[in-house]
Amino acid sequence: MTAVPIHLVRHAHAGKRSAWDDDDRLRPLSEKGEAQATWLADRLGEQPVGRVVSSPFRRCVQTVEPLASALGLKVETNEALSEGADTAEALAFLLELEVDHGVACSHGDVIPQILRRLRAGTMEVDGPLLDSKGSLWILECERGKVLRGRYVPPEV
Repeated sequence: MTAVPIHLVRHAHAGKRSAWDDDDRLRPLSEKGEAQATWLADRLGEQPVGRVVSSPFRRCVQTVEPLASALGLKVETNEALSEGADTAEALAFLLELEVDHGVACSHGDVIPQILRRLRAGTMEVDGPLLDSKGSLWILECERGKVLRGRYVPPEV
């Protein structure tokens, strides 16, 4: 059996939280973040992705919208990927995306916790568990287990 990739994305740059006066769930991407979202679409636009899912926070949705558009897909939202989400729930949801060759976009408090759990289990990695804004983890899965993880930093 061939490993299936799940792509785990940290939302792109959205500017400073302290400079945003409205509901943080509505904070949009910055110009840099928009460039990172375009880079992501270019990087994954030719992959056999069947589903794009995001935290409902605007910055996450905007991060994967260009990719979903390039693939002819809609961005689905799921609270399991939201900031402050339960790690076990987020991980369980993420693993469900294996059958769809899915892309999931989440936050800087959720992704490190998921990666630590995966590394403590079956996932092999060649370096530290990084998670810069706009970055990507390619998680190679087989039958619901992540075997390898590879970090791809944003090029913008």
